Amino acid sequence: MTTGNEDYTTTIGPDAVFKGELQFEKGVQLLGRMEGAIISDGTLMIGEGAKLLGDAKAGTIRLEGEVKGNLTASNKVHLSASAKLEGDLQTARLEVAEGAVLVGRCTIGVNGTPKAGNGSTKSRPVASITPSTAQGKGKLEEARRR
Repeated sequence: MTTGNEDYTTTIGPDAVFKGELQFEKGVQLLGRMEGAIISDGTLMIGEGAKLLGDAKAGTIRLEGEVKGNLTASNKVHLSASAKLEGDLQTARLEVAEGAVLVGRCTIGVNGTPKAGNGSTKSRPVASITPSTAQGKGKLEEARRR
């Protein structure tokens, strides 16, 4: 649930339906439905019950609602327990709450790009996520050894 709109200078209300492209310098809060693209240097919050059909690029993205499109964040993406993302995700940092749904590819690294390595473009899992913290820790350590 949102904590208020003190960080969001612009709010698209729950009864709003918008089609097109929105560009903002500061924070924006989407509580309604949008078809198109959102671009912001600040924080984008897609509230619980809100839907975005399109791509979003922002400094930080907090997803509590639904997105069918790609998300790109230069700083961080937070997927809350009610979040549903059907699309690709690029970010420098990622936080995922239990219950969040992500169907797509995820790239995590500086500025949302993978770190330079041995030149291989082959992807592999870096961690397994399980509901139990104890089991997850073991799976993560196992994945690190690979």
